[in-house]
Amino acid sequence: MSDVADLMKMPEESIDMIAATSVLQQQAADIRTKTINWASYMQSQMISQEDYQCISALDNSKAAYLQSNPAQAVKTLLNLLSHVSKDSTIQYIMVMIDDLLQEDRSRVDIFHEYCAKRKECVWGPFLNLLNRQDGFIVNMSSRILAKLACWGHEMMPKSDLNFYLQFLKDQLTVQCKKYISEMTALSKRIQTIIIHSDGHDKGHTNHLDLVEFLKYREQAAAAGKTSNEYIQSVARCLQMMLRIDEYRFAFVSVDGISTLVRILSSRVNFQVQYQLVFCLWVLTFNPLLATKMNKFTVIPILADILNDCAKEKVTRIILGVFRNLIEKPTDAQVAKEHCIAMVQCKVLKQLSILEQRRFDDEDISADVEFLTEKLQNSVQDLSSFDEYATELRSARLEWSPVHKSAKFWRENAQRLNEKNYELLRILVHLLETSKDPIILSVACYDIGEYVRHYPRGKHVLEQLGGKQIVMQLLGHEDPNVRYEALLAVQKLMVHNWEYLGKQLEKDNETQKQGSAAISGKA
Repeated sequence: MSDVADLMKMPEESIDMIAATSVLQQQAADIRTKTINWASYMQSQMISQEDYQCISALDNSKAAYLQSNPAQAVKTLLNLLSHVSKDSTIQYIMVMIDDLLQEDRSRVDIFHEYCAKRKECVWGPFLNLLNRQDGFIVNMSSRILAKLACWGHEMMPKSDLNFYLQFLKDQLTVQCKKYISEMTALSKRIQTIIIHSDGHDKGHTNHLDLVEFLKYREQAAAAGKTSNEYIQSVARCLQMMLRIDEYRFAFVSVDGISTLVRILSSRVNFQVQYQLVFCLWVLTFNPLLATKMNKFTVIPILADILNDCAKEKVTRIILGVFRNLIEKPTDAQVAKEHCIAMVQCKVLKQLSILEQRRFDDEDISADVEFLTEKLQNSVQDLSSFDEYATELRSARLEWSPVHKSAKFWRENAQRLNEKNYELLRILVHLLETSKDPIILSVACYDIGEYVRHYPRGKHVLEQLGGKQIVMQLLGHEDPNVRYEALLAVQKLMVHNWEYLGKQLEKDNETQKQGSAAISGKA
C-alpha cells in the first residue's frame, strides 16, 4: 500500500473520495448555473461599488481576475460572506470559493496571506457558517475549511482546530443516526407491505400493494443517497485532515477514534465504511497512535467488516490497517499483542479465503501474504495467558477452553493483578456494561475462578466494585447469567468461610497455648 506521504500529493477524487454523481456535486452544478443580481445588492447598499465590480468580474472570468487582483478577490469574497444573509447567495459564493481552490491548490495561500497582512482570521467566516441551517452551506463550508487547513503553509490554530474536529465528529454521529433511522423506518414499511401482500390469495394480484412497495423502495434509495451523501461529505473532510500528523493527535484528543469505531459497528454502507477505515488507516501511520489503536477495539470491528464485506476497496484498506498495526509500533510486544488479537478474531481464516481470490490490486496480495506469515508465527508463540488476555481486551468473551482449565487458573489467577489490575478491571467493566448473556456468564465464571485461586481476590474485587455487580446479576433475566453469578457468589462466600475457619483454628491454638502456660505457673 502506498505511503501516506504519497497520498498527500493526490487529489481527493483520485483516492475514491468523491463520486461524480454525488448529491453535493449535483447541487453545486445547479448553483453554478444561477445568476445573482449583484446590482440590486449594490443599490440597496448591502455591498460596496468596489465589491460589486470585483464579483461581477469573477462571474465573467474567475481565473483571469484572480491572477491580476488576488487580494481584492479574497477581500470581496470574505466581505460578501459577512454582509449577505440570503441562503441562495451564500451558496453561490461558497461554490465559487470552492471552485477557485479546487482548480489550483496554491490559491489557498492567497487567502492566508491576505488575512495575515490585515491580522484577520481566515477561519472565522467559515467556522461561523457551520452553524447555518442549510445543509449545503454547512458542508461546503466544511470542505473549504479542510482545504484551507491542509493545502496551505498555515496550520489551523489549536482552538479552531478542536472546534472544527469536534464539529466533524458530531456531524458523523448525527448523520449516521439519521441515516440508520430512515433506513430502519423504510425497511419496516416495506416489510409490512410485503407481509400484507402475502396475506392475499395466491391467484390475486394486489396492484395497490405493488405500487406502494415500489414507491417506498424508491424513497428508501433516495433517502439513503441523500443522508449518506452528508456522511460522505463529512468523512471526506476528515480524510483530508488526518493526513497531517499534527491534526491526528487533536482528533484523538476529542475522542475521535471511539466515534469512528462506534459508527463502523453500525449498519453503514460500504462507501462510508471505506472512508472511515481510511481515516483509521491514516492514523496508524503514526507509531504512537498505532500502539494505542486496539485499546478502542479497532481489530474486532474491522475483522467483522472484513468477514462480511464484498468490496475490494474495503478489503484493501482494512488489510492496510492490520499491516500498520503490526509494522508501525516501536514496541515488539505491542505488535505481538495485535497479532494475537487478529488471530483471536479469526482473521487467519479470512486471509486463507482471500488467498484463493484474484485481485487486480497487487497490494492486497502482498498484504495477505505478509499478514498470514506474521499471524501464523504468533500462533506458534501463543501462550494460554496471551490468548486469554487478548480475548479479554477484545471484549468478546466466549466459552473458549482456557476459561474452564483448572491448570490455567492455578498458574495465572494472580496475573490478573498485573499493570494495576488491568485485566481484572476489564472483567468488572464487562460485567457492568455488557448486554450479551454469554459475555456476562463467562465474566462471572472468571471472577469466581480468580477469587478461588487468589487468596486476596475477594478484597481486591470489593475495592473495584465487582462483588456488588456480581450480586446484582443474580436477578438477571437470562438463566445462564443467573447460574454463573450464583456460582461466583458461592466462591466468594467459600473463600470467606475458609478465611474464617483458619482464623478460628488460629484463635483456638492461641487459647490452648495460653491455658498451658497458666497451668505451668500454678
